[in-house]
Amino acid sequence: MLTEILSREACAKCRVCCVFDKDDIWEIPVISPETSEYIKKNIDENAELEPYEDGYRFVMHFKDGDELTYCPMLTEKGCALGDNKPFDCRVWPFRVNRISENLLGITVSPVCETVSALPVSKLSTFINKRYNVQGSLADIMLDYAKKHPYIIKPYIDGYPVLKIVKE
Repeated sequence: MLTEILSREACAKCRVCCVFDKDDIWEIPVISPETSEYIKKNIDENAELEPYEDGYRFVMHFKDGDELTYCPMLTEKGCALGDNKPFDCRVWPFRVNRISENLLGITVSPVCETVSALPVSKLSTFINKRYNVQGSLADIMLDYAKKHPYIIKPYIDGYPVLKIVKE
């Protein structure tokens, strides 16, 4: 979905989206029951998952003194989940943020240096361009957020807002 603006090579080289610090636990993606089953059956039958909202999240372990931990699905070749990635991972570095009580925004995380280096106008055009029969990436994200409101994250200052919609 994002290869038009982010190459797989650049993504695999960086991996910042697959690293969590102790303050980022709220950003751990929610995994659908189907993906959880896929993980247990095909990747790691002992994967530590905890129930969360309408799915699961990985239990992240921080070693003594470590501030960072990696997603357990991250391998040397990239994500072991491939096309079965959680929604948040598939659309990263874009996210749905709560701008105010009744406004949602599609933003881009400045943590992804490759994408955030692109002009905001190009990113805005990209997320609003018709992607498939479901519509644009923005449409897909907002529709998913309606069905799964836990993916709506609080707005963080400095995240460029690419689209704002009333809820």
